[in-house]
Amino acid sequence: MNIPEFHSLFNELRNWLSGKGLSGNELVYAYFFIGIIGVVLFLFITIFLTRQIFIGVVKSAKTKSDWQKALFEFRVFRAFALIFGAYIIYNAVPHVFVYFKNWLFYALIFAKIYMVLAVMFAVNAFLNAVVSIMESSKKYADKPIRSYKQVAKIVFYIVGFVLILSILLNESPLYIFGGFGAVTAVFILVFRDPILGFVASVQMSAIDLVRVGDWITVEKYGADGEVTEINLTTIKVRNWDKTVTIVPSYAIVSESFKNWRAMEESEGRRIKRHINIKISSIKFCDEELIGRLQSIDFLKDYLKETQQHIATFNAEHTVNPNNLVNGRHMTNIGTFRVYAEKYLQSNPYINTDLTFMVRQLQATENGLPIEIYVFSKEKGLKKFEEVAADIFDHLLAAVPYFDLEIFQSPSGSDMRNLVRRGDD
Repeated sequence: MNIPEFHSLFNELRNWLSGKGLSGNELVYAYFFIGIIGVVLFLFITIFLTRQIFIGVVKSAKTKSDWQKALFEFRVFRAFALIFGAYIIYNAVPHVFVYFKNWLFYALIFAKIYMVLAVMFAVNAFLNAVVSIMESSKKYADKPIRSYKQVAKIVFYIVGFVLILSILLNESPLYIFGGFGAVTAVFILVFRDPILGFVASVQMSAIDLVRVGDWITVEKYGADGEVTEINLTTIKVRNWDKTVTIVPSYAIVSESFKNWRAMEESEGRRIKRHINIKISSIKFCDEELIGRLQSIDFLKDYLKETQQHIATFNAEHTVNPNNLVNGRHMTNIGTFRVYAEKYLQSNPYINTDLTFMVRQLQATENGLPIEIYVFSKEKGLKKFEEVAADIFDHLLAAVPYFDLEIFQSPSGSDMRNLVRRGDD
């Protein structure tokens, strides 16, 4: 509906009210209230019909696509329908407020701002839909699409802010842009933290870095706990010891931190700990040790199969049996690793579908580390620590059965006993 049609419609309304015998203030206020009600009703009907037309056109497509899904998911049709509503309001305001000249100026300002906001809302929804479609495409899977979207949104928001400011000040947008240059230095100096916090908040929200309720660790600030509050300039973290740490918002974006949300949403929490084995206790398995180990249920089949394989290999290569270094033989450290694997596989609290390793690390002055690298199904702190403790309680107690020793630095009592033995 264009401006001449609005003019004709409101003239008919005035003529109809005059025919009802109204005059003076009665005519003015009756005209005003009926006009307001009529515009609001017409506005809702127009938005509804426009949205239904858009939806009908899209649904009429024979094939369903990601475009359709994204347009519905981000409510793009409703957003664009608001633009038509804003256009109706802007054209109707001069006629509704024709008898209220003092209010007309402010009503026009409201209509213009509403139109700018409607366009911004529509563009924002459309950008979200486009980015969602591109991210689901293999062609753009390795491209930083979200970064481009963030830059586009920031630029667009700045333009929208300038347009709204120019409407409120009744100045040209170019004049507003020119004035920014003069106050930028002072503005940044005075509002440095809020500006950095605002930018960080936009980035955190856009790429979903931190949410209230997340468990985060920021070593620089001594934070290790649950996020309880996110403000413009600060993030409040309640640590596990019940203390509270305040972390600057911009630190989350510009510095390193750890968010444990992905772990909590995954199927397991990692156990990565090791046992240091005394290197001098590592040896080949002799008949006596193998005989004792065969009574361990987890090792029965392994020992039988491995002994047969080793015997076949040594026989084929005519290995001299007088020295264990010749040929192939089992070691107590290797057998212990196999035992640890089979023990962990039998543990109902370990998720064997995720990374599962019992591995040997680089030997150090503290011995040979045997590392347990598995994932616990229990992710809560208390239950997780109980599972990990039970595993290492058992493995530490099992080490001596393999004629292995755990490395431990000498204590004061050890040194005193050594001196006494020397005296004796």
